Amino acid sequence: MAYRKKIISAGPLVKEIIYPYRSGGSSSNGRRRTGTSSEAQRRMNAIYSWQKLELLLAANLVKGDVVGCLTFDDYHLPETREQVRNKFKWFLDKLRAAREERGQNLVMFWSIEHLHGEGRWHIHIACNATGSDYEEMLRLWGQGECEFNALRVDKKKNYETLARYMAKEERDKVGQRSWSYTRNVKKPEVESFSVREFTPLRVPKDTTVFEDVRSRGEWQYIKYAYNNALKVRRHRRRRS
Repeated sequence: MAYRKKIISAGPLVKEIIYPYRSGGSSSNGRRRTGTSSEAQRRMNAIYSWQKLELLLAANLVKGDVVGCLTFDDYHLPETREQVRNKFKWFLDKLRAAREERGQNLVMFWSIEHLHGEGRWHIHIACNATGSDYEEMLRLWGQGECEFNALRVDKKKNYETLARYMAKEERDKVGQRSWSYTRNVKKPEVESFSVREFTPLRVPKDTTVFEDVRSRGEWQYIKYAYNNALKVRRHRRRRS
């Protein structure tokens, strides 16, 4: 039996798995069958919306970046999702322009919601920080209240908890994603290669470990985040 190792790197967040790769036999149409264990596939394939968002958030945002919620007062309260999109686009354009004047980039994720709480439209956001972001975004929003916090990456709150929260509402239409992002986001990096049987997975030093299931049967899986950006860069250089 052959074994493969897969690494998904998204900023400070890393997922690693070693799994058996079965090859042999023939299917009914004469083709050779290959595959991995169902549990290994479930761990590494971004099946759910929040899993995709988790990796994108990690690839673009770091601890201390901005997480917030934009709400509407009674005077500006929209009636439809399309009206919310238009109002948010107006805000996004103004914020992007303000940053461009200072030579700064804007990377933002957002999720439009209204199905929980009092049923009022609101927008959850996460974006890169540049300095006095809270005051600037409150001034540019101007349609209601703003709640801002610094992004946390620890055992209690992290990229996964944020992604699950931003993707929690049901879609209005089948196939419609509940969250979106600016076009300039970076995508996760994926590596896959063969390894020897009994090759161990090792968690690097100075990381926060979120999952570690190395003792379960034939496959091994770990998910962790580096605690500082410098070690992320060093780790990438060693692998390359």
